[in-house]
Amino acid sequence: MVLENNLSLVKKVNRLLNWGHWFSFFNILLALVVTSVYWLSEPGPVSALGWLYLLLNWVGHTAFLCFMFFILTVFPVSLVFPYQRHVRGMAAILATVALVLLIFDAYVYASLGYHIGSASLDQAIELLRQQIVTNLRNFVLIVLAVGALLLAVELTISNYCWKKVERLKQSGVATPLFAIFIGSFMLSHLLHIYADANLKYDVTRQDNVLPLSYPATAKTFLARYQLVDLNSRAQQQLDKLSLPGKLDTGNAIQCSAEHSKTSTLLLISEQLSRAQQSILSQQGLKPLEQHFAPKTANEALLNLLYGKFWIDENSQTPLGTEPGWLAQLPQGLLSISRDNNTQPVNLPWLKTATTTSRYAIIFDNAPEQRWAQYKQYNNIVVMTTTGKHQQFNLAPAQVWSNWTALRQLQQHQVTQHLDWLPTLLAQAGCRSQASWLGDNLLKPLPLPKLNISGEEIISFKKDKMVILRADGSYGVWSAGTLVPLQEKPDLPMLTDALKRIEQVNN
Repeated sequence: MVLENNLSLVKKVNRLLNWGHWFSFFNILLALVVTSVYWLSEPGPVSALGWLYLLLNWVGHTAFLCFMFFILTVFPVSLVFPYQRHVRGMAAILATVALVLLIFDAYVYASLGYHIGSASLDQAIELLRQQIVTNLRNFVLIVLAVGALLLAVELTISNYCWKKVERLKQSGVATPLFAIFIGSFMLSHLLHIYADANLKYDVTRQDNVLPLSYPATAKTFLARYQLVDLNSRAQQQLDKLSLPGKLDTGNAIQCSAEHSKTSTLLLISEQLSRAQQSILSQQGLKPLEQHFAPKTANEALLNLLYGKFWIDENSQTPLGTEPGWLAQLPQGLLSISRDNNTQPVNLPWLKTATTTSRYAIIFDNAPEQRWAQYKQYNNIVVMTTTGKHQQFNLAPAQVWSNWTALRQLQQHQVTQHLDWLPTLLAQAGCRSQASWLGDNLLKPLPLPKLNISGEEIISFKKDKMVILRADGSYGVWSAGTLVPLQEKPDLPMLTDALKRIEQVNN
């Protein structure tokens, strides 16, 4: 009798484990659909090697996550509590919760550029709170509908696998599927080792895309067997990240007569008081969140008017002369001037406006006094010259605008002073043979944003701000809240950002 009971228990456990493997397989297929969102929110690879790694990493790591979920949840319960209805129902509920969390993490990553974690929990909650505040009814309906649909799908999969477990075992597809998942997982790590050793950034830039992804690296693997010289590798990285001696932009600007019919004005003020902000709000302007500018006036003006970095504090800046790109424009297309009562000491060449251009940059510390003149422009942007924050060289600055297209920028999209010049010139129908360091905000590049202030390299990717200093120290922050994130420096992100310099010099 005892033997029969033991055999019956073994059969129950064995069938539950067989069911669990097939239940995990179908959940891998569901998870692959969800994890595709991570890749869709990133620019695609540019090489065949990058695409191969993307495919292997996507399949292998997603399968690994689902299998570990089964090992840590369903498997021990099947051994301790082998009652199929309870285990199947519990597994369906747990899988639904896990997929909902994966969907939320994918949404956070697509919006902010990083995953949910202990350091980024506040930012993730704030993102969720914004959605609830914006439209509570639709949010609740969507969450309930998605949760109910996933639970129905999980219960259907659970029931199907239980009824068809013997037929699935006899289908002969288990071994090939196992080989595909395990092979993809192992090959992706081996490929990452090779790419890390040979500085194949098209592969290593994908390190942080999938959640809980920690690919093997050449540092710990190849160095152990003396297959790579880490000193030489470090020097190669420094060479890759080195900056050219001269950064020049704005060469060979060509302007088309078929430029935008709308007029655009950039108003620059040293600061905007609360009273001035209130007036701007009454005039229909709204703040543009997450705009960054240097804290010093010279550096801010170099970014804004010349489209250049402030690399060396001891070097002479071109602020004493008119920007070279301005002379390349058709007469009267775009002007840079000041109000009678505003004279930046850094710009001795700046003169009072005598005529009105369709596209204009005007320095005015009291724009509300001449608003009747300024409101003739279709698009108006009012901003402070510098950013304000004690900790950061590149700090948040105030920007107000009635420009509809700018309001439609992706949420949590960082802008900076380097972006205004290419944006304004693009509006005027002008293009340069060389690329600008900043973006045309209406058609931004997929590369992370870049700025260099003295001995700091600053990069932005959605809400993530990474600062790399000359002494090797670094920091990672949320650009929206300036709260530090406990993350490692995203070197692939910095490498992608530095490609902007290559574009400028090509």
